[in-house]
Amino acid sequence: MKKALLLPLYLMFALVMSAQGYRNPVIPGYHPDPSVVRVGDDFYLVNSSFQYFPGVPVYHSRDLVNWLQIGNVLDRESQVDLKDFSSWLGIYAPTIRYNDGTYYMITTNVGAGGNFMVTSDNPTGPWSEPIWLKQQGIDPSLYFENGKCYMVSNPDNTIMLCEIDPKTGRQLTESKAIWRGTGGRYPEGPHIYNKDGWYYLLISEGGTELAHKLTMARSRNIYGPYESNPDNPILTHCSMAGQSNQIQGTGHGDFVQAKDGSWWIVFLAYRNYGGSYHHLGRETYLAPVVWEKDKFPVVNDGKPVDTLMNVRTLPLKPIDIDPNPTAKGFDKLGFEWVYIQNPDSSKYALTDGKLRLYGSASTLTENKKPTFIGRRQEHAVLNLTSDIDASGLKPDDEAGLTVYQINNGHYDLYVRRSENGALQAVLAYQIKSLHKEEAVITLDSDVARLQITSDGTMYTFHAGTSSGMKTLGAFDTSLVSTEVVGGFTGVVLGMFAHGNGHADFMNFDYRGQ
Repeated sequence: MKKALLLPLYLMFALVMSAQGYRNPVIPGYHPDPSVVRVGDDFYLVNSSFQYFPGVPVYHSRDLVNWLQIGNVLDRESQVDLKDFSSWLGIYAPTIRYNDGTYYMITTNVGAGGNFMVTSDNPTGPWSEPIWLKQQGIDPSLYFENGKCYMVSNPDNTIMLCEIDPKTGRQLTESKAIWRGTGGRYPEGPHIYNKDGWYYLLISEGGTELAHKLTMARSRNIYGPYESNPDNPILTHCSMAGQSNQIQGTGHGDFVQAKDGSWWIVFLAYRNYGGSYHHLGRETYLAPVVWEKDKFPVVNDGKPVDTLMNVRTLPLKPIDIDPNPTAKGFDKLGFEWVYIQNPDSSKYALTDGKLRLYGSASTLTENKKPTFIGRRQEHAVLNLTSDIDASGLKPDDEAGLTVYQINNGHYDLYVRRSENGALQAVLAYQIKSLHKEEAVITLDSDVARLQITSDGTMYTFHAGTSSGMKTLGAFDTSLVSTEVVGGFTGVVLGMFAHGNGHADFMNFDYRGQ
């Protein structure tokens, strides 16, 4: 009898807990410029990828809180040319949309062709070859209505609208200026929504830094004129209310309506560590929206967005995945792994549970298609360990781990074969024009263990063998922040090799909290 009474109480408690609260960011680490679409019960989200290949990660969710990467849109070299780009160039903000059985992803390759879109009948791919577009500017978006397809982007710092053929990309109407924002710099990231007979235009202003904000305008006609929301901005932390929040740079968002009628917004922001510095990059955040009839939407009741959101959610559907699949070895590479620029596939091989990297002529700093593979740092507090068989290295060859923000901003912990054949462990840094080998020790084995730990404000570097480990040094996370070394991404933790030989990485044990 007691069990029969307790069961309904337990189910009621579980239901309440499943629909109350979540933590931001919902996709941590370098995942900027989110765009989202709902198809039935499913949500799909994409992010910018800049100089990394494959490009434009695709995530799936049933509740907007728990996300699983299900692929990458640009996974073939024929789709994207990343040349010798740094994280100032490459694939900027994408938009994902769905219409009449087809998924569309539209984006900009800055430095190699401009605006294009690709299509697929499944968000997991494969996606088509690029369909190039005439209207330029960055951050293009699509809006479908009554058999027509409209494109918006921001050439000349003005939001421009045109109609295009979604199959061929051919521009069908002249580009028309529809809004220049509220006066903030860099009006960009436009999206159009239709609600209650109004066309609502959402954009970002202020630059993707401290003054970032979201503003809106609306019109009864898609071509305008658009009237600015008198309560703009609808979201910013560059304010009295948000100035002390760890989360800053809020902006570049996309609305989505759930099946239950509730409205939500995904947007980018970053978290400061050790002062006004962010090294993890711009991340994907979620906030509830109230959008009453004939009114502009209100984000999070007009209050700043926090890391702990005590709000009612959709019924939560946690995802059961292995958070650390390469801790014991490399059976395969998941969707989370990325290369710098289009990779030379001959430099990478999976053999007997190990990842073999063949050295390239280019260093990370030289940035000419270096041998590198990594994953986004998603946790401020972490422990990363990798065991490396360096017996295939030749004199002056290097292979190891890197805390990589940009080609002139990275910390490197690696092994090097000396001229006399000994294996050394080296800790070095490249911060802007400053390069230094901070520490060098000699190892007593060709199988080395490299370890990087972080508490959110400092990275500490350790190296050794089975006979013991030594701490080689520690560096501040702020020195590889966007504020110091620049770029539009965040730290990617990777493995690299430089020279004429090869190294076998036996694992990549990444543990974050």
